Amino acid sequence: MSMLSTGVSVLAASATDAMNEPWAAHDTQVLLVALFGIAVVVVLIVWAKMHAFLALTIAALVVGVGSGIPLGDLTKSYETGVGGVLGHVGVLIALGAMLGKLLGDSGGADKIVDTLLRGSKASLPWKMALIAAIIGIPMFFEVGLVLLVPVVMLAVQRTKLPAMQLAIPALAGLSVLHGFVPPHPGPVAAVGILNADLGVTLALGLIVAIPTVIICGPLFARLAARWVPIGPAGAGLAFLTEGSAKTDASVTGAEAKRTPSFGWTLATVLSPVFLMLLHSAANMWINPDTMAFKVLNIIGDPVIALLLAVLLAMITFGTAVGFTASALSKKIGDSLLPVVGVMLIVGAGGGFKQVLVDGGTSVAIGKIAVALSLSALIMGWIIAVLIRVATGSATVATVTAAGIVAPLAAGLPPAQLALVVLSVGAGSVFFSHVNDAGFWLVKEYFGMTVWQTIKTWSMMETLISVVGLGMVLLLSIFV
Repeated sequence: MSMLSTGVSVLAASATDAMNEPWAAHDTQVLLVALFGIAVVVVLIVWAKMHAFLALTIAALVVGVGSGIPLGDLTKSYETGVGGVLGHVGVLIALGAMLGKLLGDSGGADKIVDTLLRGSKASLPWKMALIAAIIGIPMFFEVGLVLLVPVVMLAVQRTKLPAMQLAIPALAGLSVLHGFVPPHPGPVAAVGILNADLGVTLALGLIVAIPTVIICGPLFARLAARWVPIGPAGAGLAFLTEGSAKTDASVTGAEAKRTPSFGWTLATVLSPVFLMLLHSAANMWINPDTMAFKVLNIIGDPVIALLLAVLLAMITFGTAVGFTASALSKKIGDSLLPVVGVMLIVGAGGGFKQVLVDGGTSVAIGKIAVALSLSALIMGWIIAVLIRVATGSATVATVTAAGIVAPLAAGLPPAQLALVVLSVGAGSVFFSHVNDAGFWLVKEYFGMTVWQTIKTWSMMETLISVVGLGMVLLLSIFV
């Protein structure tokens, strides 16, 4: 954690120095260009019906030229953004697709859904939110999403409930924990920059997270399901499960002879959660020089944890239920085909975001925020909101906002410092849209249009941000 804190502190200091400089014509230029670039993405996808990968790539190049990035550096900036996202998220998507395919084809997803369906249908959104929140404590948003999508899809198909009635609670549970609760990178970075107490931040973060998940998950899902009434027939809802009922007659052992038990199913799905929890515990309580720390640090890495979960699934969801080695190999290969397009779109979103950052958009927004005289709580939220909307990166928004408000927060008691961390975290999830890789991930997974994704996912993120800030301000009265 100390290395992370040092790195983000240097980045924050550099950003803060730039934001204390006078307003320049270039700052106005990059803000206008950023707005134009976002409009280009929407027009190309919605009106011209262009594939999102091409639309994002074209918009990134337009923004880069308009922001004054040298032509020789423009493609490098875009490629850096694509590589930065796909180097991490792409691997997680691929491993998650493998795990999801085996979970569905073995009948393991049916076991989970059968258990969730016990009781009334009305309780199912609440169960989804609870499971997502538990998974979301140690997991990156992308990891939790790829694990939960097959379960959400199957539950929608079985219950015939509107897709958003179950998807929104799951998304809210993951997103809230990602924005507010350590050991996620954003909150941990802000803790390091502001010298806040990690334990106090974790405790207050959970207090903020619980009501935020309730309001923005199961309660908001009722509205989202009416705004976007897609059901189990939606194209996106089939893309991870469409092959589950099909068998390849040329492959012997392509059908499961039995289903995995609920215990093994749950153990397999939650195994990466458990490994990442161990990793988080090691960072907080184990000496970094010990062998135990090094081992837990490796196996708790999201990529390694998911890889180990896939290897375990090849047994519990594979050979143990009757699949042959050749059938397993084919299923794993087939699982990657539907997610290729998703990975390219997510990568292009990362490239678009990086061009915005390199062009100076976040610095221009920071200058606006510095000119305002507000409390550390409010200023931290506003700065994070502006940078999040402009760049699409919650991490950039968190690091920059925390660096700017650090002088204002100096000398605050531990509880108030922790609340500043949480206000920055709340602002960092505000209105995810076309420049955010997460936007495209959700859109493609659930087969929605851009406008449908804005009405559901983007609105949910905005609600999380506002409700989170409200909870932080309420807590500030008592702590």
